[in-house]
Amino acid sequence: MKLKNLQGKSIIVVGGAGYIGSHVCKKISSKGGLPIVFDNFSAGHKHAIKWGPYEKVDLRNNKETSKAFEKYKSVETVIHLASSIEVNTGEKFPSEFYTNNVLGTLNLLNAMKNTNARKIIFSSTCATYGEIEDVPILETVIQNPLSVYGKTKLAMEHMIESFHKAYDLNYIILRYFNAAGADPEGDIGEEHDPETHLIPNALNAAASGKSMKIFGTDYDTIDGTCIRDYIHVNDIAQAHIDSIQAQKNGLKSADVNIGTGEGYSIFQILTMIEKVTGYKVKYEICQKRAGDLAKIYADTSKAENVLGFKTKYSNLENIIQTAWNFYKNKK
Repeated sequence: MKLKNLQGKSIIVVGGAGYIGSHVCKKISSKGGLPIVFDNFSAGHKHAIKWGPYEKVDLRNNKETSKAFEKYKSVETVIHLASSIEVNTGEKFPSEFYTNNVLGTLNLLNAMKNTNARKIIFSSTCATYGEIEDVPILETVIQNPLSVYGKTKLAMEHMIESFHKAYDLNYIILRYFNAAGADPEGDIGEEHDPETHLIPNALNAAASGKSMKIFGTDYDTIDGTCIRDYIHVNDIAQAHIDSIQAQKNGLKSADVNIGTGEGYSIFQILTMIEKVTGYKVKYEICQKRAGDLAKIYADTSKAENVLGFKTKYSNLENIIQTAWNFYKNKK
């Protein structure tokens, strides 16, 4: 059963000023709900908050977090998207990642425990799986993350599971694959600083004529470059709406892959970018990066069976076109 509306329902969106968070907020609003954004704006943008109130909240500050939750203590559902995500930074500064991600989530969970918030939808990642040879990846494989980023996300998953058992906190963990694209109306999109994701960097290379880096062309793939599962950010936002409905229907706990079940190589992405933009993408070949895997894409059957989730926007050309439209709008 699909959720037709959220009329009158307030939902706390932690990290709601960020890339995925702002799209989630817009989707909640489109269903008649009220997204209440908690964000410290270390990575998010105030101009991306358009659909409800916000509180400046730093999850590392326990008192500040508790105070914000107390203000909205009648809210039942929390969507938690806030975390440090830049993989290379995590390797250089693990203390920052564990403080932001793990300590911040512990403070959030403790604040929830003391209010009416008993449902959480958590933004996790396929990086918790680590090096998996068998694709598509099932949720049941043993998680053995390679990066500090993946390790912190797995620790956050474990904390949420523990709070579920001890304090009756219902959860849905969404393990995103590669979020991409932008809202079709062009008002929100990807604005990371620094930008490390392939598609916005390739669009910038196409538009500017500058060269981008490709790390490794000797992987065991169709053209030697890495293959990833790119899912449109609007589809990820819809997965949160489907999760709200699943919790309303009585789902107590679940961990679910959010992807398309298909993979595209770096060169396939660049070819599509050249088709959409009309510009050539210049690049230089660099050595492989430690920890980069050849192929990662999701088994999506559980998402469909448990959440009723299906992608709508994740055609590769549409992903690139919406990202390109946003890129041009913000210039």
